[in-house]
Amino acid sequence: MKRLRLCNHSARSLWLERHGLLSPPVGPLDTLQVVEKLGFVQLDSIRHVERAHDHILWSRNQGYRPETLFNHLIKRDFFEHFTHDASLIPMSFLPMWTLQFARRAEKILNAGWWKAMPDAEARAAIKARISREGPLSTKAFESAGPRPKAMWQRPPHKLALDYMWYAGELATSHREKFVKFYDLSERVFPAPYREQDLGREAQIDWLCQAALERLGFASAGEVQRFWGVCSAAEVRDWLSSARSRLVQIRVEMADKSEVLLWSLPEVLHRAAQLPLPSQRMRLLNPFDPAIRDRARCLRLFGFEYRNEIFVPEAQRKWGYYVYPLLEGTSFVGRVALKADRRTGVLHLQKLWPEPHVKWGTGRQNRLQAELARFARFSSLSLCKY
Repeated sequence: MKRLRLCNHSARSLWLERHGLLSPPVGPLDTLQVVEKLGFVQLDSIRHVERAHDHILWSRNQGYRPETLFNHLIKRDFFEHFTHDASLIPMSFLPMWTLQFARRAEKILNAGWWKAMPDAEARAAIKARISREGPLSTKAFESAGPRPKAMWQRPPHKLALDYMWYAGELATSHREKFVKFYDLSERVFPAPYREQDLGREAQIDWLCQAALERLGFASAGEVQRFWGVCSAAEVRDWLSSARSRLVQIRVEMADKSEVLLWSLPEVLHRAAQLPLPSQRMRLLNPFDPAIRDRARCLRLFGFEYRNEIFVPEAQRKWGYYVYPLLEGTSFVGRVALKADRRTGVLHLQKLWPEPHVKWGTGRQNRLQAELARFARFSSLSLCKY
């Protein structure tokens, strides 16, 4: 088995190419193709300037417009389920996802705080109502007794809906103002995908290889965490059984150290043919998949980033919602923004250049150009300073 080496610059370029961030975000828009390349797009309810999933897709192609993603959900190009969080996943991946349905359901049944969930008979009654009336949101149901007040607690009917959603008995039909509407899975999942019967081993093989393709290079733990389906032991077994299809490479980190990681020969062939990185400034979302793994981001780019939304205000280093700035293959800073919907203006509240990054006129102009583009995407105008 060959052992190769990637210098830090090439490793960064490959990582960004795998995440659709190496070339300029222009050209014809194919939303399905963008999501297939990423694997999935995480959904988030917070709308700071724009919702995270819309911003993530706009970062890859600035022809994208808000809500386009949910139009594709209605067209059944995607289904919604759980990776590391609620995500939209290409419908063509459904046959490889039945393992996740079963495992999420089992995990819920073994979790103590789900004991308030209604029994099978009550859940069947909820399904029967959806069968009769069509897609319903949790607002269409009510549970007896006081509603839980804690942020993450859910009333019994919501537990039942979510359990059946995790188990694949129900599926997301559509969303209205981000509210999820549940329907019977057989009315959402197209028969050609729903009726494919892949065994456990075939699903694990696809999940591990698909993760490694999208990561470019990875450790066993990084392969496991990509989809959040396979166990650590299953990934280790897959790496052992698939060794003839893989290569090990030494990847140079930002601090000049080297880490031995796994890759696929075709991915490394792609790395040797990558175009020069775009030098335009890119405003990324805090939930962007390219920076989802904070430890990897620090090792590979030397960029320390933490999403501080759920950090108490007094403990925040940067702020509630802070956007990383990517230029070429380097993170050059971060910014805090504020959208004033009343006046229709986007404000730059604060800029933090990275240490040792010179912030001259050229770089400032590139930032202003990107913020102006982001403002237009959000139907705002950029405040002139």
